[in-house]
Amino acid sequence: MSAPRFNDLSSGDYTPEQLAAVDFFRETRGREPDGPFKVLLRSPEVMKRAQFLGAFLRYDCTLSGPLSEFAILCIARIWSNDYEWHVHSKIALQQGATAEIVDAIRHGRRPDGMSDEQAAVHDFTNELMKDRRVSDATYARAQALFGDRGVIDLVGLNGYYSLLAMAMNAVQMRNPDGAEHLPQL
Repeated sequence: MSAPRFNDLSSGDYTPEQLAAVDFFRETRGREPDGPFKVLLRSPEVMKRAQFLGAFLRYDCTLSGPLSEFAILCIARIWSNDYEWHVHSKIALQQGATAEIVDAIRHGRRPDGMSDEQAAVHDFTNELMKDRRVSDATYARAQALFGDRGVIDLVGLNGYYSLLAMAMNAVQMRNPDGAEHLPQL
């Protein structure tokens, strides 16, 4: 990867719109914007609206918790996004994903030993992202496990974390200290 295309903005560089977006982020997330939000801050309305959707999908949707973290790993691997992988692989392990499953995803393999729910998330995500559609069998399995709302929440997770990965990949965002590069597939 060549050099990052954006340098991080400092608070003294913020436009009034960016400052309002940062304040909104602080109010809703209780912290400073980091990672992909530093990238999205270049378009303050995109950042504000994206982080609002992201907060719902990560913390309040029907798949929030271990299954959303599992989906995020699948998405990060598909997009080869080191930042998302670095952040969410640790969380997924803390929330019960096994090291063997995480390692298989990291290397682009379909993991053995997944729960039925993990397998449904994995297959749905991989089909949607790679084939741009989901087979009837995969859809029916996800719908039986998660219901209609859960299926749409899973689609939302795919879209949202793809947006973040695309933004970071497009500007070649620097990885945090200690982040390893995902292996090439």
